[in-house]
Amino acid sequence: MADNKQDPIELTKIIRYPIKGLSPETLRSVELAAGATLPYDRAYAIENGKSRFDPANPKYLPKINFLMLMRHERMAKLKTSFDDRSRELTIELDGKQVSSGVLYTSEGRRAIEDFVTDYMTKELNGSPKIVHARDHSFSDVSSKCLHVINLNSVRQLEKLFGHAVDPLRFRANLIVDGPDAFSELDWVGKTLSCDEIMLKIFKRTQRCPATNVNPQNGVRDMTIPDLLFEHFGHHDFGVYARVESGGALIKGAKFHLS
Repeated sequence: MADNKQDPIELTKIIRYPIKGLSPETLRSVELAAGATLPYDRAYAIENGKSRFDPANPKYLPKINFLMLMRHERMAKLKTSFDDRSRELTIELDGKQVSSGVLYTSEGRRAIEDFVTDYMTKELNGSPKIVHARDHSFSDVSSKCLHVINLNSVRQLEKLFGHAVDPLRFRANLIVDGPDAFSELDWVGKTLSCDEIMLKIFKRTQRCPATNVNPQNGVRDMTIPDLLFEHFGHHDFGVYARVESGGALIKGAKFHLS
């Protein structure tokens, strides 16, 4: 794979997922802080069954403790919006609002939990519970980080698979364009920089069956991890990055790799 140090690396999308497993929100700009995720990215999760998360002592828990696309694909049919200031979550299904609640209030959380109880009855192991802790992120990895994918890698998958692949399947925070397909897998240990911002790439992303779910309709219509292994001998797609130095990040920004 090529190093591509001289290739332009353009930021085409900034995306956050305020509630783990639910729909994305696209941002035009964001203020990054060292050692943090995107603001409100995976800030909330919905526990499935027995409560194991302690907000007074927040620790990383595997995603199997929460409702997630890997096992609960019908979540993809729910379209959500989250207001930073009010912390109100609104849920739509088939173009109609079906629930809303202010997540810092018990009444607001209960409204969302009651909807989830009705909507996800067959998938639940017990009463669902919305959980949150200050500065905690319910990421699939224990480190606070950003997830980066390369559009040219998505395009290469489309050629191999013979049909369109929605980049949203990979639930990334930053989607970049420019470098050769799959060259980002060689970025581990390197730094993406843009003005004062520095992102240290520390790990490849191993893909799980959540990527098989169509983010538009909640249907499992692909077998991406299997296809990756068939063509490349691994399940890796995308990379994780730690924010070493923060600052204002805007869609269209150009990164440099070093």
